[in-house]
Amino acid sequence: MKEPNSSTDPIGQNLIKLISNVCFSVFVFTVLVITVIAITYQPPDPWESSRALTRLFTDLENATFQIDTSVLKTGEDVGMAVLSPAAAPSEAADVDPSDTLNDPQVVQKPDELNTNTSLSSVTCDDSRLVNCSDRGVLMAIKKFNLRHFKSIVFLDYQLPVNGSSANECDVSWRFRNRREKSWRRYRDFRRFKIGYTDDCSYKVANAKGWHSGVNARRPRSRFNATRTERTVRVSPSYRDDEINDTIPVLGSDLAFRNGKYLYYSQGRDYCKNMNHYIWSFLCALGEAQYLNRTFVMDLSVCLASTYTSSKKDEEGKDFRFYFDFEHLKESASIVEEDEFLKDWKRWERNHKKKVPVRKVPTYKVTPMQLKKDRSTIIWRQFDTPEPENYWYRVCESKAANYIQRPWHALYKSKRLMNIVSEISGQMDWDFDAVHVVRGEKAQNKKLWPHLDEDTSPDALVAKLQGVIQPWRNLYVATNEPFYNYFDRLRSHYKVHLLDDYKELWGNTSEWYNETTVLNGKPVEFDGYMRVAVDTEVFYRAKTQVETFYNLTKDCKDGINTC
Repeated sequence: MKEPNSSTDPIGQNLIKLISNVCFSVFVFTVLVITVIAITYQPPDPWESSRALTRLFTDLENATFQIDTSVLKTGEDVGMAVLSPAAAPSEAADVDPSDTLNDPQVVQKPDELNTNTSLSSVTCDDSRLVNCSDRGVLMAIKKFNLRHFKSIVFLDYQLPVNGSSANECDVSWRFRNRREKSWRRYRDFRRFKIGYTDDCSYKVANAKGWHSGVNARRPRSRFNATRTERTVRVSPSYRDDEINDTIPVLGSDLAFRNGKYLYYSQGRDYCKNMNHYIWSFLCALGEAQYLNRTFVMDLSVCLASTYTSSKKDEEGKDFRFYFDFEHLKESASIVEEDEFLKDWKRWERNHKKKVPVRKVPTYKVTPMQLKKDRSTIIWRQFDTPEPENYWYRVCESKAANYIQRPWHALYKSKRLMNIVSEISGQMDWDFDAVHVVRGEKAQNKKLWPHLDEDTSPDALVAKLQGVIQPWRNLYVATNEPFYNYFDRLRSHYKVHLLDDYKELWGNTSEWYNETTVLNGKPVEFDGYMRVAVDTEVFYRAKTQVETFYNLTKDCKDGINTC
């Protein structure tokens, strides 16, 4: 058999490899060419003809784009037309859509909702009238507020309405102060003069002060409610609809019987100063929470003589004058004493089986000993001599390790806080404050030897000039009864005292009307209310000057107590 020629085989193999390499190179080159073409190729714009048609139609209509109103708006479209679409995170917080969508001031016709766009500012000469319902106006006002009121958190706005003159718009909003721990909302309404910027967008040319936008004020139902059978006549005003301090009721015998209650009889804390009252009240509330019981609460407060104009203890004051009862109801399980006793008597009258009651005659029976008691009512009685009949004694010693006072449950009255907001708002939230303690402490040279001199008019001027810039708004929180005592400060600052705002609790005020209805007769704006408002306004100041830390070296509680 003939053997193959070994010398020709390598040549054939090399030729095949060469052809394969050439083919692969051609393939790779082709792929690269196609890739480059695909990347660089730009097809004609399919929308170009649409743009040309749009330009044609807008030219024919004098550059005013006519939106097709035949398109049916859905719920989310209407919501976006009414609400601002670009609210900052702080503005969008806690928005209640019902406030804007259901407010009669915000109701618009369909064509108005469609035309409220910033496109209307194309012809932006100052003589052109501003449409206050244009959402661009609201956006300009929001930007202005955020720039000028940095201590305020804006929660939600109403749609602007016309003011009293051309290009004036009134708008209302709800807000909270950054220094306030609660999320209670307050309302302001102001008037703005609207103009145009160089790029034809809206701007705020001028803004008026607190509550100046009266056309945007939400009308509230006037009221003639009573606590007694007779009609209480009050001055025409508007009430804060967000206050709900009605007294809760149990509703039925079964509801009463299924409950567990902690009932404190009146101790000698009654008619003590308000700090003592609060300390004792929160002890009782803390024990009720520890025992998982409903606290039986007496709404009647005795105001100590230090806060009254008569200089005598005054009973029968309503807890709701001073504290936020609505917040307390939401934070703790409570029942009002009169309602509780009424339900208890009705049960005893209608049922043979009596309600189990555990009477506790002394504070020395600790909350820990009562923890497993199954009685419907635990009744603490404070009949021992003073000071053993103070409520706060229950929370002393070992009990202090178990009872936590629920400070979070006690807020100042929203009615008083409305006055605080009014005063701060009238100073445009841009003020400094000094707390000047005088009164009996300044007269007691034994405990406070330097206080009188350190808070004299000349000393105040000298010390404040090094801390507060000239001609700033200066709020003076003080117990000094002589109004003109601070006149020397007026040569350096715009001085504000609580008595400058008497109309806020006068007989035509909202506070006066609401407390009169609550009480059945007019209520005095007493000393504790003054202290509460003074203190809260002071806390909202940008610079705060204290008496015992800044003005004098005397100790707050007398000599050698620092």
